[in-house]
Amino acid sequence: MKKIHVLWIVLDLLFLIVFNALFFTMGGTDHNVSVWMSYGFIHFAYLMLLITPILIRGGKSSAVFGFSLYSISAAYFLIEFVTGVVFILIAPESYKTALLLQICIAGLYGIILVSHMIANERTVDAEEKRQHQVTYIKDASVRLKSLVENIDDKETKKKIEKVYDVFYSSPVKSHPNMSLMENDILMSVFELERAVSSGDKQKIISLAESLLRSINERNRQLKTYQN
Repeated sequence: MKKIHVLWIVLDLLFLIVFNALFFTMGGTDHNVSVWMSYGFIHFAYLMLLITPILIRGGKSSAVFGFSLYSISAAYFLIEFVTGVVFILIAPESYKTALLLQICIAGLYGIILVSHMIANERTVDAEEKRQHQVTYIKDASVRLKSLVENIDDKETKKKIEKVYDVFYSSPVKSHPNMSLMENDILMSVFELERAVSSGDKQKIISLAESLLRSINERNRQLKTYQN
């Protein structure tokens, strides 16, 4: 285990060590239900603060997600800590007030935390979708440009240049219903690469014309989904 990991574990345990040392040294082990209940809620709040990193979804905005979730968990811990300590010091005989108040605080925390996690999931999904769309245009454009640069025959070069120009100027933003057609277009680009490698001029021209029609059809259909 790396030294930095050990230091983080020690740092995480410091609160538990200090809090429990004070709790048992100053109050002993003879407490009523409300005190033990508050003791448990404080530990639960601290545990949630520690496991917050596990709840953070990876992505370009993970730092923002982490900050928001950490803020929520930290706020809950501080509120619960103050509330729990007050009940520990007062030590009311009836546990109902302590239980109801701390359950309400925990419930509110849970609602806010889960709501933010759902929003974060949607944001990450949107980012991944956007990245897929950008990759679709970028990858195929690079492949087509490479074909243009490696073809000497003027007729086939002109055909592929036209496909490249239309593809490069195509909308990046896509729609879920277009995924099948876009995959077919990518497969056609791969097939065109193989035709260029084999030097089959007629097949190159045929595939280029077919690819051009497919790209134009994709862009046409995409407009209907975006309107």
